[in-house]
Amino acid sequence: MNKHSLDDLKNGRLLGLREIKISEGLTEVPREIFGLSETLEILDLSGNTLTALPDDFARLTHLKILFLSNNDFTVFPKVLSQCPNLTMIGFKANKLSELPEHALPQQTRWLILTDNQLTQLPDSLGDLAQLQKLMLAGNQLRSLPPSIAQCHALELIRISANQLTAFPDALLGLPKLAWFAFSGNPFCVPFPDNKALPIVSFDDISRGGILGAGASGIITRGDWINAPQGLDNPQAPIAVKTFKGAVTSDGYPQDELAASLAAGAHDGLIPILAKVTSHTQTGLALGLIDDGFTNLGQPPNFDTCTRDVFLEETVFSPEQVLKMAQNLSRILVHLRDRNICHGDLYAHNILVDAGGDILLGDFGAASNYAALCPAQAQALEAIEVRAFGCFLEDILSVVPREDRAVDLISALKDLYRECQQSNVNQRPDFAKIQQHFLALLVT
Repeated sequence: MNKHSLDDLKNGRLLGLREIKISEGLTEVPREIFGLSETLEILDLSGNTLTALPDDFARLTHLKILFLSNNDFTVFPKVLSQCPNLTMIGFKANKLSELPEHALPQQTRWLILTDNQLTQLPDSLGDLAQLQKLMLAGNQLRSLPPSIAQCHALELIRISANQLTAFPDALLGLPKLAWFAFSGNPFCVPFPDNKALPIVSFDDISRGGILGAGASGIITRGDWINAPQGLDNPQAPIAVKTFKGAVTSDGYPQDELAASLAAGAHDGLIPILAKVTSHTQTGLALGLIDDGFTNLGQPPNFDTCTRDVFLEETVFSPEQVLKMAQNLSRILVHLRDRNICHGDLYAHNILVDAGGDILLGDFGAASNYAALCPAQAQALEAIEVRAFGCFLEDILSVVPREDRAVDLISALKDLYRECQQSNVNQRPDFAKIQQHFLALLVT
């Protein structure tokens, strides 16, 4: 979204626009914003010093999306419940300590409350029948309201980096929940250390240009100055991920690092060569990914909310879909054997090459099964199975129409429907899914 100026707003140069973004140290919402009430659908006032909204804010009757991140709100503004078309609300990195009852619009689909100071949520949260995405990482929540079990449309939730003393069983029966992160709470146990992995210093590596950046850290190209013993090819270039310290939308970066280490070696995971440390930073030395690998998908957008999108040119054959899905099921069996819930099974977190080989990455939302009782662990696996089913459905959507009637496509559709069953107890586990693929490969 383009950034606009307060001067442009006050002088009428923004009239007729659907999207407005202003970040100029505002202490109050400018009254001139109401002059756009007939057209304004997306309003971004992040990065200001706002503490309240006007009592008549609901005059923005066409508003669908509101971002108020990095402001100074301490109480969630109840006036938003009166906004008739507001479905997406972002209050990341404020000072929220209170979310009043019935303060949220009934039609809310996507709610971002990451990095605040909330200790509890209202019982009225359960009234949000259309809520699909709930971002709560980095608060002080000690429990979730039992009414959350009524949020039957909920597909993604992040409750990492809170103060939950018991696993929230109310979430386990939700029929559509597929992407779930809960690490960094008192009820969790830490991931086991990978003692076989060497530990090196950042001084042992020369770092070059940036290869990528995300919420939890920065990835740069690197070369060994002093390579640890035992590497197959110490002259080969590497990648170095340096973790940030702040909480992300998924949780604590140190939990991502620990999950990456605990995942161990697998041909479907990006190889980890060493843990990298200094007095002020931690990171990972990774195998440099071949240029032939590209992102399988693109992240969800405002419209799709929880489902990935694909570039227009993306096309897969039924055989490619089968290979990618079968490879992913192998990776997930490997993770399940290590009590790891990935929490973010999406095409946009997977790299693919022309032959259909894949690499699963991004352990930012990963959580540890180990502290859960068998029934909880089984239900959590069923949640991850639904995510796998959504992944399979999504990649099948880019198979050419003329190929969609073949027997293989029909069998894969049957499988993703099994994985997405509303009754979590009727879904197959990953071991059975792997057996299903082996049978398909034989036939």
